[in-house]
Order: sequence, then structure tokens, then C-alpha cells
Amino acid sequence: MTFKEQIQQGIPSILPPKKEYDAAINHAPKRKDILSAEEKKLALKNALRYFDPKHHAQLITEFSEELEKYGRIYMYRLRPDYRMYARPIDEYPGKSVQAKAIMHMIQNNLDYAVAQHPHELITYGGNGAVFQNWAQYLLTMQYLSQMTDEQTLTMYSGHPMGLFPSHPEAPRVVVTNGMVIPNYSKPDDWEKMNALGVSQYGQMTAGSYMYIGPQGIVHGTTITVLNGFRKIKLNPEGNLFVTSGLGGMSGAQPKAGNIAGCITVCAEVNPKITKIRHEQGWINEIVTSTKELVKRVTLAKANKEAVSIAYLGNVVDVWECFDKENIRIDLGSDQTSLHNPWAGGYYPVGISFDEANEMMSNDPELFKEKVQESLRRQAKAINKHTAKGTYFFDYGNAFLLEASRAGADVMAENNIDFKYPSYVQDIMGPMCFDYGFGPFRWVCTSGKPEDLQKTDNIASAVLDELAKTAPNEIQQQMQDNMKWIKGAQENKLVVGSQARILYADAEGRIKIAEAFNQAIAKGEIGMVVLGRDHHDVSGTDSPYRETSNIYDGSRFTADMAIQNVIGDSFRGATWVSIHNGGGVGWGEVINGGFGMVLDGSKEASKRLTSMLFWDVNNGISRRSWARNNEAIFAIKRAMKIQPLLKVTLPNIVDENLF
Repeated sequence: MTFKEQIQQGIPSILPPKKEYDAAINHAPKRKDILSAEEKKLALKNALRYFDPKHHAQLITEFSEELEKYGRIYMYRLRPDYRMYARPIDEYPGKSVQAKAIMHMIQNNLDYAVAQHPHELITYGGNGAVFQNWAQYLLTMQYLSQMTDEQTLTMYSGHPMGLFPSHPEAPRVVVTNGMVIPNYSKPDDWEKMNALGVSQYGQMTAGSYMYIGPQGIVHGTTITVLNGFRKIKLNPEGNLFVTSGLGGMSGAQPKAGNIAGCITVCAEVNPKITKIRHEQGWINEIVTSTKELVKRVTLAKANKEAVSIAYLGNVVDVWECFDKENIRIDLGSDQTSLHNPWAGGYYPVGISFDEANEMMSNDPELFKEKVQESLRRQAKAINKHTAKGTYFFDYGNAFLLEASRAGADVMAENNIDFKYPSYVQDIMGPMCFDYGFGPFRWVCTSGKPEDLQKTDNIASAVLDELAKTAPNEIQQQMQDNMKWIKGAQENKLVVGSQARILYADAEGRIKIAEAFNQAIAKGEIGMVVLGRDHHDVSGTDSPYRETSNIYDGSRFTADMAIQNVIGDSFRGATWVSIHNGGGVGWGEVINGGFGMVLDGSKEASKRLTSMLFWDVNNGISRRSWARNNEAIFAIKRAMKIQPLLKVTLPNIVDENLF
């Protein structure tokens, strides 16, 4: 069968042979055994409903074995034999160009070079899934190959509910992930519902088909590192940034450190992912002992190198060793997946990687104890460094939250706030999000590197022009982004699809997108998919990350994210998504995203103008109402640009009245 025929086939009527477990692939850890005997029976019934009853007797034993061995039913047998990558859009079967673009994006999320656990359909973060099982993938791709622009595909946590009649201006796909009743949003609730096959953790761009490999966060991390050094009035050159985590998105940290020009030490316990990141060029060197690490960092400091060093081991050992050896750390953070602390997101110090994985599944209570003990040790070592002048920030991965729950010394004197800021509170919120700058991204669906080069040139030209008249308040953001986009090619950031990201405000996004659409109309480039990270101005309500600099008491509300995805859906998005859970954990955040296909048409021009303006200014409005000065400035500017925009502004109360 050809590739197109396999896509159109969906779930095959004749089952393919059972596949051997490939030990060379980076696999998800075994999930905890959380279901009762009756619930396991229900999980099997749920899985088997995808198949003709004639296959049930054969599959029930196999799926039962998967459930017992891995804690989930992944249906490995159905994993396709074709190579998984973002093909040029013309290679996909279908009646809708928009649907073909979505297939392109789905396959990119599952590309072995992109996905963290590709055989388990997990893109990043340990549990950020595109689908729960391979039957869902096959059925979804089949639906996309069949749909017309008069239909919308409805996705329930990885499950394709079906094609429904709609119209050309409606989204082609509407995605929800993990949208459970609030009182059932605890970690074990996710474990149970995911094991039953009824809900999944889509993270952010994993379950919304908009992940573009580590590049997606390299830019944000670069901005964070640059501004972190600016805050402490140091040049990055020859100075040290210490962090941890190379899996999924966090592989971006060492690359960002290189671009910023500092020395980066990033600890990682998983040998496979460390090797992959080194082979992909995201890290320069791998070191396996703290003694060797001290020597290497000392040399790098003396030579003022811009170098990234992966320490294959636990970051707690690094913090403690550098304290003992008096190695000065200038910037410190952590990017392990602490939204998922008990299932592979964080590994305790003093236990080997393999031993930890075994304990995680066989003795979860002891594993939890070890994780919390490790968090207390890590926090203690960090406190010693900050007393010496280290600037430590929480990178929105729930490090401080989980450390506080473990009883670590991370609370401020008021015992309400953390003693260290979130990077959003100190950097990304006031410097970027409040001004409307966030992670705008695009993908060239032709798959041609030359198309990406052309879009880079177009975006650079637009930014150069905008910078000439940009107000002083946003000149730093403009200059950082112009430097980024002009150096994007030389930094070899592409992994998977021909994609790019830069931080832009609504004006920048609209003008860049319009320039792309015109180039497509002229035949200069192929079609482009627009998107963004959920980690943006408007997309996410997350009290410990994206909205951590909201101080009017509303940071635990999620109106903004819900309004954002509803507004995008009727203003022209090709697909929209809304998720419970993200980089900070299930039940801790609501976040939404979109994708938009540009085909060179007048309709696309109208859609991009309407939707992108809303997508940004919805968030600026909420931030201005919270009395954030930068956002008040930005929304007033937006109202001058667009007379139809009328936003309620806050009246500021004189503090002396209290």
C-alpha cells in the first residue's frame, strides 16, 4: 500500500502483525498500577470498542498485557510502518487543503527527532500526548483525509468523535484535552482517567498539533537568559547558567545559553535523551563526573567561553558540588517536568536512572518520598548559592510549587509567596506579555528549507520597518527579535518541520502574516501554517507561570483562556484547542491554542487580521484591567490603531487613601 492508501485506510480490517518492543527508542516510564480489577475490565472494553468484534478475542490478551506492563494501552501493534515526519503538504491525501496541513502538523509532533516518547505518542514533558493510542491516530488521519471544508472534526482528548457538518469559515478541527470537572483534576485522577482511555494530558502544543521541536522554547529561553543577565547587570560572556532537564522542550536551554553567549551547565539523568540532544547539536559536550565538571567550568570561565555542557547525572549533585568547590553560579533555574513529579518528570538524587524507574512503578510511595527528599536538598543548595549572589528564578515548571509541598525552604517571610520569582513575574510578564509580545510561529508546509529562508527574510524586513516607528517602550523587544530572526539560520534551530518562531506583538504578527500571504499568492513560497505557543499573552491562565504577574486576585481564574479560544474559533482559526494542564501540571492551568492556514487568498488575509488582533489584545486587556502599567500602555496604543476596539480601563486608587 502507498502512504496515501494507508492514511485513507484508517484502522485496518486485517490486523497487522504484533510489533516487537523497540528498546532503542526513548520510551515513557511505566505508569502506576492505579485501576481496580473492575476498572481494568472497563479500560479493556474502552480500548476494544475501536475494533470489529471478530478481533476482540485476539486483542484482549494483548491489551491486557500492555495495561499490566506499561500502565496504559498504547496499541503498539497498530503503530504505522511508514516513517513519521512532516511530509510536504501535497503528499497527503484529502479533499481539504486545511486538513492536509493539520496532518502535516500531527506527523511533526510524532517525528522521532521531535517527540520525546514517539511510540507512546508523547511529544514532550513526560506525558504531553498527541493521542492516547495508535487507533486514535489512524482514525484521526483517516477522518482528515475524508473531510471537506463543510465539516469540522471534533477531538475529545485524543479521541476523534467524528466529522460534523459546519461551513468553510468554521474551524476544521476543535480539540479539547483533559477538560474534566474541576474537583477531579488531581494527579491521580489523571492517572486513572488516562489508564481508562477517557482523558489525556495534551500539555500545550503537544495535544494541539503545534509543537516545532525545542526551537519553540529556545527563543523564549534566550530572551529569559539575556534579560536575566541584564537584571543582575552582567554580560553573559564567561558567566554561568545552571539548570536541568534535556528531555522535550528543556533541550532548548543549552542552545539558548549558546546564543546568549554564556556558559551553560544542564544536568540530565537519562542517557538516551542526553545522547540525542548531543547528536542534534543542542549541547556541545557531555561530562559524567562532578570532578570533571568543575575542571571544565573553571576553564570555560577563564577563557570566557560560550559553551553548553550536559552533566549526565542529577542536578542536586551539581548544586551541592559547586557550593563546596565555590564555583559561582550567576543564573540558576530548573526545567525538569515537575508538573509530573511522580511519573518520570523528576528523578531523585542518589538513585540510578534504572532503579528510579523500577521504584516509580513498583513502590510509588517510596519514590514520592525520595523525590521530596531530593527537592529539599536541591532547595537547600540553591539557597546557599543565592546567599552568595546567584539570581535564581522559577521556570514555570512547578519547581517551587512542588518544593514547597515537599517542605523545602522556598517560602517568603509572609508564608504565602515564594522567596524566588517566576521568570514571568520578573522577565516575560512585564517585559513581553504585558506589551503584547509572545511566541508567534509559522511552518512552511512545502517542507522546503528555501521557503523557510524566504519567510525569515520577509519577517526580518517587516521587523526592520516596524522598528523605525516603534515607541521607546518596546525598542528592546524589537531589537532582540531582529537579532534572533537574522541569526535563526546560522543557529540551525530546525528539528522536524520547516518552522520558525519569534516574539511579536499583534501589529508585528499581522504584518508578517500578511506579507507571507502575499508571497503565497504570488507563488514565491508554498502555504504556511501560523500558530503560537500556548505560553503567550492571551492563551493561558496559569497562576504560577503565564499569569503570575497578575496581582488583582484574578490569577486563579481562567476566563481569559476560554474567551481566547472561543474568540479565535469564530474569527478565522483553522483549528483551535483548549486544555486542562500544561507545563505546570494537571489542574494547575487552563490553556488554549490555534492553527491557521495561509493559502494566499483574500479570505485568509481577512481571517488573519481579525483573529491575530483578537488573539493578542484579549490578553493585553485582561492584563491592563489588573493594573499592569505596561499593558495599560499597550492597550491604549491598540485602541489608537483600531478605532473599533473599546476596552474598559482601570482607575488607579491613591495608596494614601488607605
